Amino acid sequence: MKNNLTKVIALVSVLIPLAVAFLLFMPSKISFFGEWTYKLPHFNAIINSLTSLLLVLSFYAIKYKKNIILHQNLNTMAFTLGAIFLVSYIIYHSSVDSTKYLGDSKTIYYFFLISHIILSIVVVPFVLFAFYYSLTNKIKQHKKVVKYTFPIWLYVSVSGVIVYFMISPFYQF
Repeated sequence: MKNNLTKVIALVSVLIPLAVAFLLFMPSKISFFGEWTYKLPHFNAIINSLTSLLLVLSFYAIKYKKNIILHQNLNTMAFTLGAIFLVSYIIYHSSVDSTKYLGDSKTIYYFFLISHIILSIVVVPFVLFAFYYSLTNKIKQHKKVVKYTFPIWLYVSVSGVIVYFMISPFYQF
């Protein structure tokens, strides 16, 4: 069973970035979603902000309050928001052309954008293994993987909001 779930986690961890890359770079965009898709970056920024908050609260709940149930609930909410974000992100980038950053802080913008993209790919298997270990009550392994998962996931969430605020003046509606 463990080996099969490990294979599923590995497969999902490869398929998600491949699907996103395909949708980002496909020659023509899908137009059947409609004009509402132009509002998705704002929605995604809200999701990333809430995810950041949930992750910090979850850390506090387990580290300082030792409240396992609250910790689990907050992480489940963060995981759910992550899944919603992924669907929203795919819909947006499969139907809207990418926005060019036209600001003066290109170095800062591209630092956050590139680190955000790379770490968002890296964090997927960490998050999936953290949840797998938690759900299977393998707390020792869970603690080992979340040492890396928490800071990476938090950075990805926060940097996503930073990227949004930097590029949002250039969105076309």
